[in-house]
Amino acid sequence: MQPIPVLEGAVDSASSSRVFIAKVYMWMAIGLFITSVISVAPFLVLGESEYMMLLVENIFIFYGLLIFELLLVFGLTAMINKIPAIVGILVFMFYSFLNGITLSPIFILYTGASIFSTFAVCAIMFGGTSILGFITKIDLSRFGGFLTMALFGLIGAMVVNLFLQSDRMTWIISFIGVILFIGLTAYDTQKIKNMSGYVDSSTEEGQKASIMGALTLYLDFINLFLFLLRLLGRRR
Repeated sequence: MQPIPVLEGAVDSASSSRVFIAKVYMWMAIGLFITSVISVAPFLVLGESEYMMLLVENIFIFYGLLIFELLLVFGLTAMINKIPAIVGILVFMFYSFLNGITLSPIFILYTGASIFSTFAVCAIMFGGTSILGFITKIDLSRFGGFLTMALFGLIGAMVVNLFLQSDRMTWIISFIGVILFIGLTAYDTQKIKNMSGYVDSSTEEGQKASIMGALTLYLDFINLFLFLLRLLGRRR
């Protein structure tokens, strides 16, 4: 649900609209590919025991990367209209790289088979929900405020559970998280579809809009995957 820059006025060409949407999903797919490769790389290069030791020895750096990731997303969102499109693309690629590093510990917590099967389930759910966002006649913009409040409520519940460490609350949060990000995926997809009629993908502004649209869907996918993993993943 990131703000995305748009052009003034409508773009009449249907082909321009299709190109813009294709670019959004292309950048999202590239980001997911980078994240996936980088998350697996430490285990292929170092091995599990060596990576675990490296992670423990540099745990504060790891937490620092998590905070830096958040700042990177907020910074890109705030500055996208003031920076060249190529910088926005590079920042998105860098964020995808960092996210791969911070997601890599899931291979320590869960079995590889359950991670890959959950990823497949997530891809199917995301694809189906995104298609629904394209074809539905329901105006999903009316649910924007509710989805935003639900997201903040979910974050608050997760913070509280850091102290409670309740397994039941973890399950409830994960279930609600899946439902919420299914809704956000449909909402954001429809927003991007509607925006495609006003954005010329060949312009600088169009490039910026496509990368921000990709970041929005990328975040929806990653969060949906993580909540599904908490429900479906088999711990080691």
